[in-house]
Formats: sequence, structure tokens, C-alpha cells
Amino acid sequence: MLTPTATEDLPREQQSSAYRCWAVAYPLHETSSILLGSHDTASPRLALRWLRERTRNITDQLDPAYTQPGRHWLTDETEHERALAHLTTGTAYQLTLHDDTTRYVLVAYPPGAPS
Repeated sequence: MLTPTATEDLPREQQSSAYRCWAVAYPLHETSSILLGSHDTASPRLALRWLRERTRNITDQLDPAYTQPGRHWLTDETEHERALAHLTTGTAYQLTLHDDTTRYVLVAYPPGAPS
């Protein structure tokens, strides 16, 4: 679930010195993505909090067959500590969920991380 990521799809106004967070849906067979939300915050802990809230929102809308990975991530304190460690040391954190028709990508990106 951890992967470094780039900001090339992130709007320029969100490319700042804050921790940037965003969630995007990539519908199968579509040429464009759908921004599900974005947020700038001052700390890795607040970035993780935003990821948790968005993951909960997305998971709540998935069919029951696809909720398990998101629900597991929401309660996985070890993974949350890994996410914080990545963000604190300047590495982006990405969580990907999916269902039959859409891939959901949630990202927290620390200031100064290479794109």
C-alpha cells in the first residue's frame, strides 16, 4: 500500500510548503480522473487524519465486497505509524482502494518531497 508518488496531476495552487493531501477516483474505461477532495495541512499527523477521514468516506460508499481493505487500513495502527514515518522523513504515502469499476487513490505528500 505504500508507494512514492508525483504531483504532476495536482493543481498548481496546491503545490506549496504544506503537507498536501488528495483523493482521486479513476473510473475504468474513462480518460479523466475525478478529484474527490484535497487538503493542505501543517503536519504529518494532520495529513494522516485527513487520509483516515477520506478513506472512511470512500469505504462507506463501496459495496460490501470491497470494503475490507479500507476497513482494515482504518484500524491498522502499525500501518499508520509507517505512514507517519514516511511523511516525517519526506516520502509521500499512497493508499489505493478499488471496486469493480473504479480505482481510488489517496495521497499525502510532504513538503520538499521529490516529484
